[in-house]
Amino acid sequence: MLGITQRSLIGLVLLVAGTVAFLPAVFPGTSLTIDLLPVVATALLTIGTYLIGTDVEGYPA
Repeated sequence: MLGITQRSLIGLVLLVAGTVAFLPAVFPGTSLTIDLLPVVATALLTIGTYLIGTDVEGYPA
């Protein structure tokens, strides 16, 4: 599928989920106020970035 491995696809899904999790913090008018949501969003973005960034064979150029 367009040269995307399963590891990269999981990383991409985590990046999208992490970005969506940050939206309540960006828009102050939202009623969802969970204190740990930015922590969860940061973790999702970090793990997604790691999975996409390390999905190469050999050493990165």
